[in-house]
Amino acid sequence: ADGAPVFLRDIWPSTAEVEAVVASSVKPEMFRNTYSTISTSNPMWNALPVMEGSTYQWDPTSTYVHDPPFFKGMAPTAPGGKSVVGARCLLNFGDSITTDHISPAGNIAKDSPAAKFLGERGIERKDFNSYGARRGNDEIMARGTFANVRIVNKFMEGKVGPHTVHVPSKQAGYIYDVAKQYMDAGVPTIILAGREYGSGSSRDWAAKGPYLQGVKAVIAKSFERIHRSNLVGMGLIPLCFKDGEDADSLGLTGYEEYTIDLPTELVPGMDITVKADAKSFKCTLRFDTKVELAYFANGGILHYVLRNLKERASA
Repeated sequence: ADGAPVFLRDIWPSTAEVEAVVASSVKPEMFRNTYSTISTSNPMWNALPVMEGSTYQWDPTSTYVHDPPFFKGMAPTAPGGKSVVGARCLLNFGDSITTDHISPAGNIAKDSPAAKFLGERGIERKDFNSYGARRGNDEIMARGTFANVRIVNKFMEGKVGPHTVHVPSKQAGYIYDVAKQYMDAGVPTIILAGREYGSGSSRDWAAKGPYLQGVKAVIAKSFERIHRSNLVGMGLIPLCFKDGEDADSLGLTGYEEYTIDLPTELVPGMDITVKADAKSFKCTLRFDTKVELAYFANGGILHYVLRNLKERASA
């Protein structure tokens, strides 16, 4: 360079030069040779036992892959959207609850519901692995929902971690265990939250997990865009407090009994009345399109797609 500055533009190859190198180096024979032996080059893989049949045969003993219950009890026709009546608040959050708070991907804590589940199946602690590694098992992921050790829930009055209060009994417990108490009793649940609920990286289990815990609606000051869409996809109702309002300003503690009145005809962005004991307040329905209303009427996008496929196949 003789002491002169050298810029990237001086050494960057032209498109023609790059194409010439590719043409001289990347040959069809390379791909033919590789793929011609792909089915015979790994005897260990080929020796794995394979179950025959047109559908996947689930192994009920597997703690990594499990048949999820998303289609169990699915009716042939869309049930339509329903109001939420007599719900309890499972969690009362502040601002900036992230998808990692909702569905952590890290290690499984030794005393957690997921750890108990694995231990009961003979899995040693050293083999617990992480939630991310076991994301193919809905039993683990449901227990791992809201299992972040740094999650802050107003019910716990300063105690940090994955615990909440079972409102009827006033007893505290792991979030999954309390959620199961409600589900076993047939009681729907809702979540109260602040700004930016669901911020962070997009995680499908951050919507699937609350669905499996029996959550029917999330009432927040605002939602992260993709997470709101994912909640809709799982048939949950996203509601936004009106501007200038939140759970604290409305005097909501989470100990109330909640009813979300949905009219027969829903419109994207309409006002919805929420009752909390003697209190009543308006929220904005965050179904933002007619397609999202169709998802909700079907119980979520999975049911919507399956019903559409069935309808097309029978047409």
